[in-house]
Amino acid sequence: MNVRTTRHAGPGRPRDPRADTAILTAAVDLLVERGIAGTSIEAIARRAGVAKATVYKRWSSKEDLLAEAIESAREDIPALDEQDWDVPLPELIERLLPLWGQALADPRYRALTARLVGAGADHPALLSAYWHHHVVPRRERARAVLRHAQANGALAADADLDLLIDMLLGAVIHRLALEPESARASGHTAYLRRLLRQAGLPVLTEGEPGQRS
Repeated sequence: MNVRTTRHAGPGRPRDPRADTAILTAAVDLLVERGIAGTSIEAIARRAGVAKATVYKRWSSKEDLLAEAIESAREDIPALDEQDWDVPLPELIERLLPLWGQALADPRYRALTARLVGAGADHPALLSAYWHHHVVPRRERARAVLRHAQANGALAADADLDLLIDMLLGAVIHRLALEPESARASGHTAYLRRLLRQAGLPVLTEGEPGQRS
């Protein structure tokens, strides 16, 4: 798990990043196994092999910790805004589609998404923490990608970017959290290709140059 927790750094002696990783990994494991109600700071500390005070030095609440744990589980999924913009956008998307398809097929990631989507009614503080700390910044990065596509003529100049992001996110969440059975990674990749093409993004079709055979 690739973990970044600099948001919680404070004054004093530098923290041990191994403890950060252990805590976030334990939080993800327990969230998948037990759900939100069954995951406590005490249980996370015990699973991570650290004192409860060590957890509270880093996160002020269970909701903030779980929000970051969920986000840490998706940090290995490549994002368009982190890529080489010298590569044409259709080729860049084509490189990433199989990796995105693998993420959608990952049972662990699917379980975490389902836990988060189901948090709204009984655990609104978790949903709020995840939205403000992680979703809002990610949406802004997505807007930057789409504005870049507009500037290069790869996306309609009058496209409503916020609505487009909502449509893409909604389709992915439906695929992750609501469909009872997961397709193979290749099936998810094909679905994402159709989704992006329908949204007006420049996606290569089967047999076009740049696709892997």
